[in-house]
Amino acid sequence: MQIVKSLSVLPPSPLYNLLFIPKLPFFSSFSSLANTVEAPNPALFHYLMETLKFSKTQALLISTRYSHIKSMEKPQSVFCFFQNLGFSNSHIQSAILLTPQILFANIEKSLKPKIKLFQDIGLVGCDLGKFISKNSPLLTASLKEKLVPRIEILKKLLLNDEKNEDLVKVIRRCNWLISKNPESRLLSNITYLKSCGIVGSQLSMLLKRQPRLFVMQESRLRDLVSRVLNMGFSINSRMLVHALYTVSCLSDETFERKFGILKSYGFSEYECIEMFRKAPGLLRTSKEKLKLGIDFFLNVVKFKKEVLLHNPTYLMHSMEERVIPRYKVLEIMKSKKIFKKEPSFINVLHLTEEEFLQKFISRFPDDALELLIVYKGNILDSSS
Repeated sequence: MQIVKSLSVLPPSPLYNLLFIPKLPFFSSFSSLANTVEAPNPALFHYLMETLKFSKTQALLISTRYSHIKSMEKPQSVFCFFQNLGFSNSHIQSAILLTPQILFANIEKSLKPKIKLFQDIGLVGCDLGKFISKNSPLLTASLKEKLVPRIEILKKLLLNDEKNEDLVKVIRRCNWLISKNPESRLLSNITYLKSCGIVGSQLSMLLKRQPRLFVMQESRLRDLVSRVLNMGFSINSRMLVHALYTVSCLSDETFERKFGILKSYGFSEYECIEMFRKAPGLLRTSKEKLKLGIDFFLNVVKFKKEVLLHNPTYLMHSMEERVIPRYKVLEIMKSKKIFKKEPSFINVLHLTEEEFLQKFISRFPDDALELLIVYKGNILDSSS
C-alpha cells in the first residue's frame, strides 16, 4: 500500500502516458506531448507522417507502440495492397488509426482471405474501403473460427437473399462479427423471439432493420417485449414485431415526447396507446411531420379527431408528396365545379399514384395541365 502511495506522488512522465495509451486512438489529448517527446521508432514515425499523412501526434503514438519494428517493407506492402483494392488514402488512414496492427499483418495468410470473404458477399472497391475504414478490427479476427461461421448464421436468418444485399446491410450496421462470444447470445435471443411468435420473414425483417436487438443482453430484450405487451400487444400478433422495432429505435424520452405531441392535440393517454397499437410505425415519424400532419388534417381538412384515432396511418403518408398536393387538386376541382358528386378525401388518400392521376387529372383534359401543375408543384415555362 505504501508503494502505491509513493508512486502516486511521482511527477507524471510524458513517455509513461504514451506507452500506456488505450488501444482506441484518443489522439487529441496527447497533442501537446508530441512536440516534446522524441519518437522511439524514427523510421516508422516518419513513414506514418510522410506516406500515410498522419499528424505528428498520431504518428508518435503508433510508432511508440511498435518501437520494435525496424523495416518498413511490410507497412509499405499493406499500404499498396489496400490501394490496389481501390481504398482511398482516407480509408486506409482511418482503418490503421482504428487498428494499427494491420500495418504489420501477413497479406497472403491474413488480409487477403478476409478481404475476399467480404468481396464475395458484395463489398468491393470504394464500398469495401469505407466498410473496412470503420470496421478494421475485423481484419484481426479469426477467419475460420469467427468470421465465416458468424456470416453463415446471418445468412440462414436472412431469407431469399441470394445477392447478399441484406447481409451487407446487417454487417454494416452491427458489430456482431467482432463481438465476444456472440453466438450464444444470438441463438438465445432468436429462441426468445420465436417464443413470442416472431418467426420466418418477421425475424428476418427485424434482423435487417434492427440487428442490435440480436446482440443485446437477453434481459434487455425481454424488457422491451414486456413494455410492448403492457401496451396491449399480444404474443403471436403480427403487429408485435413492428411495435418491438419501434420501441427499440426510440429512447424512453423520445417515446414520451411523441405521445406528448399527440396529447397536445387533445388525445388522451389511452387514445395515444390505441393509435400506437393500430400503427406502431407512427412514433417513428419525426415530430415535425407528426405536428404538420395532425394540424393539417384537423385544421385544414377539418377531420374529426376520431378519424385520426381510427386511422393513424394517415399521419404516416408523405405530407409534401401525397396529402397536401392531393388536397389542393380537389380544392381546385371543387372551385371549378368539376365534380357531380364530391369524393371523400379519405378515399382519395388510399389511391395509388397511378389511380389518382387517372381519376383526377387525366380524365379532365381541359383542366389537366393546371391540375398537374398544382399536383406536382412545378411552374411550367409558358413556351413549352
